[in-house]
Amino acid sequence: MVGATNLVRGVVLVTGIVAVATGCGPDGGGQPTPSASSTALPPAPKGFDPCSDIPQSVLDSEQLHSKDIADSNGNGGTQWRGCGWVQSDGYAVSIRTTNITVQMVRDNKAFQLAEELTIAGRQAVTYHDPDSSKQTRDCLLNVELKGGSVEFSLINPASNRKTGTMDTCELAKTLAGKVVPLIPASA
Repeated sequence: MVGATNLVRGVVLVTGIVAVATGCGPDGGGQPTPSASSTALPPAPKGFDPCSDIPQSVLDSEQLHSKDIADSNGNGGTQWRGCGWVQSDGYAVSIRTTNITVQMVRDNKAFQLAEELTIAGRQAVTYHDPDSSKQTRDCLLNVELKGGSVEFSLINPASNRKTGTMDTCELAKTLAGKVVPLIPASA
């Protein structure tokens, strides 16, 4: 769940982030213009730890178990910090903080935004990799945090008896609706 998906997502997001950071010339010719800052991304936000701040009662309500550390680093300083869980014969999810902001996701043309929404007073987006042949089987949902976002990455194969016929982004929104209110206002 974490390896190849995150590698591809990281490469695509970093490419988009670099393009946004360097900018293009006003004539649309693609010539880079200097950015306001050439510093690397700050680390992933630390005001919320998905591995320890999500109560067992929330995980139980979604029948999620088998917690696994899902930290990873991408090109350009992108970071993901959190954990993954599975639902027996249902979806798998990683919930991780990242230094990728909701605005960076919006600006990245490599992804297809599915929906913009607000969850517990925070901006959020759901999106897919448009090249994916299984857009209904996976969903990414990022919710704003100071200095980044919390990312819910769900994989929901059609063969799963419990959730395989359900819309994966709806599952992500339901889970996020339980988790996001737990995030401190200062995060």
